[in-house]
Amino acid sequence: MGEALAHRGPDDCGIWASSDAGLAFRRLSIIDVAGGNQPIVNEDSSAAIILNGEIYNYRDLRRSLMQLGHRFHTQGDVETALHLYEEHDVAFLRQLRGMFALAIWDEGKRRLVLARDRVGKKPLYYSLRNDGSLAFASEIKAMLQHPEIPRTPDWKAIDHFLTLQYVPTPLTAFEGINRLPPAHWLVWQAGRVHIGRYWDLKFTPKRTEPMAELREELLCKLREAVAIRLESEVPLGAFLSGGVDSSTIAALASQVLVKPLRTFSIGFESAKFDESRYARLVAQRFGTDHHELRLESTGPEVIEDLVWHYDQPFGDSSAVPSLHVARITRPHVTVVLNGDGSDESFAGYSRYRRALYLRQPSLVRLGLGTVAWASGHVWGRARRASQLLRNPRSAYFSTLVHLSSSGKLHLYSVDGPMPPAADPAPPLARLMRGHEGDLLDAMLDTDVNHYLPDDLLVKMDVATMAHSLEARSPFLDHELMEFAAVLPSQLKLNRHGGKVLLKAALRGLLPDAILDRPKMGFAIPLGEWLRTSLRELLLDTVTSQRALSRGLFRPGAVRDIVNSHLKGDDSNQYVLWDLLMLELWMQRFIDQAPVLSGSKGMALSR
Repeated sequence: MGEALAHRGPDDCGIWASSDAGLAFRRLSIIDVAGGNQPIVNEDSSAAIILNGEIYNYRDLRRSLMQLGHRFHTQGDVETALHLYEEHDVAFLRQLRGMFALAIWDEGKRRLVLARDRVGKKPLYYSLRNDGSLAFASEIKAMLQHPEIPRTPDWKAIDHFLTLQYVPTPLTAFEGINRLPPAHWLVWQAGRVHIGRYWDLKFTPKRTEPMAELREELLCKLREAVAIRLESEVPLGAFLSGGVDSSTIAALASQVLVKPLRTFSIGFESAKFDESRYARLVAQRFGTDHHELRLESTGPEVIEDLVWHYDQPFGDSSAVPSLHVARITRPHVTVVLNGDGSDESFAGYSRYRRALYLRQPSLVRLGLGTVAWASGHVWGRARRASQLLRNPRSAYFSTLVHLSSSGKLHLYSVDGPMPPAADPAPPLARLMRGHEGDLLDAMLDTDVNHYLPDDLLVKMDVATMAHSLEARSPFLDHELMEFAAVLPSQLKLNRHGGKVLLKAALRGLLPDAILDRPKMGFAIPLGEWLRTSLRELLLDTVTSQRALSRGLFRPGAVRDIVNSHLKGDDSNQYVLWDLLMLELWMQRFIDQAPVLSGSKGMALSR
């Protein structure tokens, strides 16, 4: 299981075992490079820990623990978490500031404690077996090394994937393998599992100070969030897209570092998707050591690499440039900062504005109606808008749906294993709770608990760790997020767009051209690629006899979508991408045991 994760930690491997438990760890050395190898045990060897991630406040915690009599054998952050557990049991998690997935075996209590950080920046999967034993790992491919864990598809999870383009927690695409939710702990003892939550983002009571005062406080918290993530004994840099978020991180980091910050970006030949000129503008403004990759197209080998590293069907096509930019970054640095999380705290997505203002029946706002895929056709805007006006929360859900219920009825085989097409809202609707009628808070809360950890953070963690690169996200500092959550909605979003207070705080720091330009997002020319560089892969995969004979989808419906796309209709480009990802995953993980060959040198699973 440890060998399957060698790409996450190429610097050291460690194993600890007792009569009832075994821990394996692969280390990417960043802090206490010389002495921080894991697993780490306490003074009397009654407990052992492994931790993937970083604890940024470990020095303060360490001093307090030493005053209580704890003795330390390392200089890093991981041992701090172990001693803190000895003092506070699972409540110790509330004192950690950072990103982590951890496991502690408590020999005295004969129990295992698993936990993830508050937002889910680091992954953690587990499986409780019929005999009461439990297996866990940072990636599913490591889970599949266990001889008793089968490779059986979970069709309900795959149905959700086709709706959302990702599998929502706690499900995975494999039956019997679960993902521990963010901000949760799991305790295994005597064959039984108990799961609990230790943190929840609160959106009330709202702050009432003047905007100028809140603007200064925000900038102060941003500077601190960036500064504490600059500690590293190995080279450090930052992703720089040229958007507000990554530009903010690059700017603030550049003001702290003595040497020029190394920045990395990716550009496209198509001007519609290219942000590179803005990245260069920021790099010049702050004197960074800038590196840029121009991406004209991508080949099948990159897609196959994506399928392997993401372990289960993953439909966010921006994973492709994410893998590319991580690849060009790793030869220069081991740690990279990024701008993830700003949109979910400061209402950066345009869908928030559409959902809020579609409630008002003006002809202008009716024209902002979102669309859903339905058997290759776009819903009528007037009909869609009328539905949104009756139920405002449907406006939000509609922005997340890539394959609607009616689209599934057209696509799914009648007698296939896929579950009957159902309303896609319920998996997310349970989070749209409370908030005293504040729809924006409800949307932000739901994205923090679903879209952010299950899509964006999965994309970033897998893409970077595939190249042994650690990503840090200052905007996801939980203290900064708690501050943002209680800001009044009008300081996040108005009729002109989102990030109202954030942009006000950055005015004068970032160029106006960065703050005032429309949000582009990390998109790729997917439709064009599926007709050109990926055309052969698409045809040989999605419309192959191998794929169609599975009985999941109606062959005629699949061929219709493919043919329409090849003729220039991009309406279903994301549905096609999902079908491609699903079939390649089936071939790589279900049809045969997953084996990684070639230069990466691992033979995996049975």
